[in-house]
Amino acid sequence: MDNPPRQVRFGKNLGMQRAPLPDHLRAGSFSLRMSDKAGVTRTRTAAKDLATVSRGVRVHVESEAKGGVALRAYTELDDSSALTHVSAARVWRASLGWRLEEDWRIHLSRRPGFSMPRRVNVVGHLLKFLPGELVEYDGVRLTSPARTWLDLASMASVDELVIAGDSLVCEHGPEFPLPREPLCTVPELQDIVAKHAGTRGIRAAREALELIRVGADSQPETAMRLALVRAGLPEPELNHVLWGGHGAPVLWPDAAYLEWRISIQYDGAGHGGPGQYLRDIRRQTLTAEFGWLEVRVSKADLEGDRPAVVRKVRAALESRGWRAR
Repeated sequence: MDNPPRQVRFGKNLGMQRAPLPDHLRAGSFSLRMSDKAGVTRTRTAAKDLATVSRGVRVHVESEAKGGVALRAYTELDDSSALTHVSAARVWRASLGWRLEEDWRIHLSRRPGFSMPRRVNVVGHLLKFLPGELVEYDGVRLTSPARTWLDLASMASVDELVIAGDSLVCEHGPEFPLPREPLCTVPELQDIVAKHAGTRGIRAAREALELIRVGADSQPETAMRLALVRAGLPEPELNHVLWGGHGAPVLWPDAAYLEWRISIQYDGAGHGGPGQYLRDIRRQTLTAEFGWLEVRVSKADLEGDRPAVVRKVRAALESRGWRAR
């Protein structure tokens, strides 16, 4: 082990210059166990440029760490703890419903037989894990994507589970501008539900499984699809691509009705700038040139008990000859 860096005196007032932290400690949260291994003195870990966020856990006051780096100290405190529930979902970058997004508590779990994790801003759990359900990712120990989704069932609504599930199974092929690999598959979700038949929230998980689809990029896209289906409208296709005359992909609608040649595009917060506005206009023009009708949907169209997206899409479908049965 390297010798701990010595403090250096400077100036006439004999003030103390703080020894620099190793880069890997400055990058995110760290436990005193980690700093001890790095040869950092306990005097240094008590300095005012470090915040004590929990017992034995420090983070540099200027740190902007996110994801696993921000939470790694909690699983490094001992060899039995793992991030689960919302905390694991954030590390996997899974989409969360609006309500779950507000839960910034740290969900930490141990196996039965260990003591319950009890810390400031920590929700402790005692959970049984089957082989493969705990993994190492982004510097932390946490539940696998499929197990993370299952644990969310104990605290999430069906819609919130569909939102999270859609984001975990989402994939786009090489014909998309941003190809994407899934974090898990629908069969993997089905398998983990079958293996944990008595777990809390299993009914919601089973109901959500029937509604999860591959191809939804974001929480609003899932919310839009659910609103349309529950209003009695046909379920749109996801991951559809419109190809140009030279065999190149040119349009990637968020959702599509192939029979009626209708494209649905969700315009999020990033669509307000002048550059994006011009790209949206070009996309709409190109959609029309292909003989398709584009329906543009905003966040406001998804709000309320009777979201406006239903009215807009129903009008588009009826204009193309669709009639409710």
